[in-house]
Amino acid sequence: MRRSHRYWLTLLMVGVTTLGGTRVVTAAPSPADCAAEADRASRDSGSIVGGAGIGAATGAMFGVIVGDSRRSARRGAALGTVAGGVRQGVRREDVYKNVYDACMRRQ
Repeated sequence: MRRSHRYWLTLLMVGVTTLGGTRVVTAAPSPADCAAEADRASRDSGSIVGGAGIGAATGAMFGVIVGDSRRSARRGAALGTVAGGVRQGVRREDVYKNVYDACMRRQ
């Protein structure tokens, strides 16, 4: 049995209308989802130990240049360790807050 052009045209129009009018509905993220996303982002931003290590190396170099002694290098490394660890910790908190807030705004 052969179908007419009108049949196929009608079928095509119904298909286009049905597919064109559908929307994908996604649920708004919950606070727990946003917290999990922010936690993953803050963990990927680097570790506090890494920041402390870089701070210690930088502080030791600064101590050697300024003080020109082993004692100055140790002091610089100690101060750099503390400063680098604190800086990395603050950075992780900022990343967490920014990602969490951006996720909650998507609602």
